[in-house]
Amino acid sequence: MRHAVALAALLLLAFVLQDAFEVMLLPRRVSRKYRLTRVYFRAAWFAWSRVAVRLPRGPRREGFLSVFGALSMITLFAAWAAALITGFGFLDWAIEPNGKLAEQIYLSGVTFFTLGYGDVVPHSAPARFAAVAEAGMGLGFIAVVIGYMPVLYQLFARREAHVILLDGRAGSPPTATTMLSRHAEAGSLASLNELLREWETWAAELLESHLSYPMLVFYRSQHDNQSWLAAITAIMDTCALILVGVEDLPPLQARMTFTISRQVVVEMARSLGVSPSRYAGVDRLPPKMFSRMLGIFEEAGLRWNGGPDARELLASLRATYEPLLDGLGSRLMLPSTEWIAADDAADHWQRGHRGLIAAKIIEDLSDRSGKPGASPGTPGAWLRARFIRR
Repeated sequence: MRHAVALAALLLLAFVLQDAFEVMLLPRRVSRKYRLTRVYFRAAWFAWSRVAVRLPRGPRREGFLSVFGALSMITLFAAWAAALITGFGFLDWAIEPNGKLAEQIYLSGVTFFTLGYGDVVPHSAPARFAAVAEAGMGLGFIAVVIGYMPVLYQLFARREAHVILLDGRAGSPPTATTMLSRHAEAGSLASLNELLREWETWAAELLESHLSYPMLVFYRSQHDNQSWLAAITAIMDTCALILVGVEDLPPLQARMTFTISRQVVVEMARSLGVSPSRYAGVDRLPPKMFSRMLGIFEEAGLRWNGGPDARELLASLRATYEPLLDGLGSRLMLPSTEWIAADDAADHWQRGHRGLIAAKIIEDLSDRSGKPGASPGTPGAWLRARFIRR
C-alpha cells in the first residue's frame, strides 16, 4: 500500500511539474494532445462563456469576458500549487504511515510555502529529504510565477500597441475599406507598403508568442470593438484587396503580409482546436456591399482595376481565411469585423471633449485642395473663420 501511494504521488508531482515547465519555461508550442493546461483552459472557458452568453451584449458582457484571462492564470497557479502540496503530502504519508494524512498534507503546505511553524516535523531521513526538496521546489515555483506574469503582460502590451494604432488608420472597429480610402484620400497610398511590412513583423511575433503562451488569446483589448482578431482580419482584407485590384500598389508586400497572417490564423485555430465555420449562409461582403465599397474607393480617388471577375476572385481568396477567422471569433466570443464601417462609427480619438471639432480640424488641415476663403495649400484662413471666435 505504501509503495502504491508513493508511486501515485510521484506520478502526480511529475505530471504537474512537467505541465508547469511547458507553460512557463518552454518557449515553444507543445503538440502533446493530453495536457493538464489544455483541459483546464477548455473546461474553464466553456463554463465562463456559457455564463457570458446569458448576459446582454455590450459593456457588461465584455467586462465579464475580460476578467477571464487574468483570473484563469491565478486559478491555474493555485491549482498547480494545490496539486504539488497534495502530492508531497501523500508522499510524506507513504514515508511515515504512522502519522495522520491530514497532518502530512498540512506539513506539506507549510513546507511548500517555507513557513516553518515547527508544530509538525518529519522524523525519518527520507521524510526530511522530501521536506527539503519540497521547500526548494516551492521557492522556485513562486519565483518562476513572479517572473512569468510580467512576460505575459509585456507580450500583451506589444500586441495591443499595434491594435490601438489601427484606430486612426482603419477606424474602430478597423476595416479594410477605411484603411485604403483614408490613405488614398491623403495621397499616401504608397505608405501602405511600409505599414504592411510592420504588420508582417507583428503577425510573426503574434504567432511565436501566442503559440508559446496560448492563454494570451483570452486577454481582451481595452475597447470592446477592438481585438487582435479584428486587427488581423482588417489587415488580411486589405492585402486581399491589394492583390485583387488596387492599381497603385505593387502586390509583393501585400502577398508577404497575407501569407504570414494566414499562417497565424491556421496555427491559432489548430492550437485551440477550432474548426472552420460555415457562416450559416451569411456573406461578409455581399454584391451590394461590394459595389458600395468600390464607390467609396472611387470617391477617395483610389484606382480599382480588378476587372469583371474581381468579386468572384476576391470571394475565392476570402474563402481561404474567413471561415477560420469566423471559427476563432465564435470560440473566443470576439465580434466579427465588417468590410465597411457603419455610418455612425467614430474613431476612439474622435470621442470625448470636442472630439468632432478636433476631427473636423484635422480633416481640413490634411486636405490641401483648398476651401472657400483660403488659397490652395493654406487652409488656415478658412479654419480661423470657421472655428475661432473673434
